[in-house]
Amino acid sequence: MTARYDEIGVGYAQGRRTDPRWFEPVVSALGSAVSVLDVGSGTGSYEPPARDVVAVEPSAEMIRQRPAGAAPVVRAVAEALPFPSGRFDAALAVLTVHHWPDWRAGLAELRRVSSRQVVLAYDTALHSEFWFVREYVPEVAALEASRPSAPEIAEFLGAASVRPLPVPWDFTDGVFPAYWRRPEAYLDPVVQRSCSALAQTSPEAVSRGVARLRDDLASGRWRENHAELLDLPEWDAGFRLIVA
Repeated sequence: MTARYDEIGVGYAQGRRTDPRWFEPVVSALGSAVSVLDVGSGTGSYEPPARDVVAVEPSAEMIRQRPAGAAPVVRAVAEALPFPSGRFDAALAVLTVHHWPDWRAGLAELRRVSSRQVVLAYDTALHSEFWFVREYVPEVAALEASRPSAPEIAEFLGAASVRPLPVPWDFTDGVFPAYWRRPEAYLDPVVQRSCSALAQTSPEAVSRGVARLRDDLASGRWRENHAELLDLPEWDAGFRLIVA
């Protein structure tokens, strides 16, 4: 993941901003944990305040974008955490497990170093059914099929709870399906770069899909085909908050 995000993570912080509607449930899921390890922390978007947080991030580019005052960060990978067993009350992993080369080894490490594991992941099958994938860039589905899905992660951890986190229509964290009701956003190269699913898909396939979307927006075809979405306040894109 290191080299990948050193390349595709440039400008990441521009499109990926903390949304309080996810921040509150993520922090609440940590319970009474005082010491927290944030694994695959990226820019630290969902690191809790008023706790003893240590971040782990392999990408120098992502570390560079961490804001002043962010938690101290150790450059390491999830599969080999440089901490003794039981060091932390809780381990946090927000939208990162699908990037780990050996996700099972990474989750085993989370269990080794912490008493509680809080993982935000997504159901890859639901992501593959997203209209942007299904109708415009179907090549993304092959990438999603190669990634661990939230049900697999929950089963591996022996989860105590799995909570759906719907995506509000005006979501500020630019995850891939964030613009499900604002399709014009996918025409923006900054938005495309901040979505790893697009950044890791063939540029030719993305360009073709974006061109078709542009045409469908101009003709009104997209609104016609997706009229049922236009009044929804939120939508379930498959994101799941897993606690073990």
